[in-house]
Amino acid sequence: MKRLFPILMVLTALVQLARAATPSLVNGIAVIVNDNIITFKDVQNSIREDIDFLERRYASQPAVLEQRLKDLQDSRIEELVEYQLVLHEYKTAGYNLPESYFESRITEDMKKYENRLTLIKTLQAQGMTYEAYREKIREKTILEVMFRQKVPNDPLVSPSKIENFYVENREQFKVADQVRLRMIVLTNRSSVELDRVALAKEISQQIKAGADFAEMAKVYSNGSQAVEGGDWGLVEKKVLRDDLAKVAFTLKPGQLSDVIETPQGAYLMRVDEIIPAHTRSLSEVRDEVEQTLKTQETRRLRKQFIGRLKAKSFVRYF
Repeated sequence: MKRLFPILMVLTALVQLARAATPSLVNGIAVIVNDNIITFKDVQNSIREDIDFLERRYASQPAVLEQRLKDLQDSRIEELVEYQLVLHEYKTAGYNLPESYFESRITEDMKKYENRLTLIKTLQAQGMTYEAYREKIREKTILEVMFRQKVPNDPLVSPSKIENFYVENREQFKVADQVRLRMIVLTNRSSVELDRVALAKEISQQIKAGADFAEMAKVYSNGSQAVEGGDWGLVEKKVLRDDLAKVAFTLKPGQLSDVIETPQGAYLMRVDEIIPAHTRSLSEVRDEVEQTLKTQETRRLRKQFIGRLKAKSFVRYF
């Protein structure tokens, strides 16, 4: 009964608000978790930067933007609910971290700021008091400790599970034809006026005469891989534009392409190795599979932990 009293107090207050306040105020409540209220304003404040990013990313796709914003909001609400459930568990289940531990974490976080005045000004710009800042660090510390205790980040995965996953998901380890590619890119976007095709032909002649392709790429290429000697590493056809892929995947190992002239500029390619389509072996992907399974197990344990907390808590969505 003691545990229900705060909940009844909150619900009584909400009923009174519903009678006296405007509908917009009542609709401001997103979730009640035990005796804590999460408002839509809390949610919006916590995803403000993500909202700005999505609005820029999908400015020309209003329908997609609307769905992404909804997904983001729903996901954040669930995350805030989880946080409140865990904080409530810490307060009511007898956990008790020493105050010195919190103080050390607060001191460590404050090192991000030049001095206390800079911290205060930063908090004021965010509409936050120093006391609220300290409480935020305190809650963050509790969440980290509780999740670390209840949901291990590095769960054990047996070799048999790794092998079974590989067998059941062999399709995802298939690799298309690949070439190990080097490329010299002479784009038309450079401010220097010159004949890109003529320059590419001159470079080609020097390479055929013995000049090192990588060194020529470092000197002349405008591509982002110029500093690596034009090295693209292993690439599949889908990585390249169709016109470039068509040439790259017809070259033999060690073969230099002719000058490739496009509206964007001129290109020279050399293929160092060809790797036919194949399925990566278990030894090649073991670490990757193990990490995937660890991530899945961590999510399962987290969901299980939160499920237990929800089962003994009051959670109401609005």
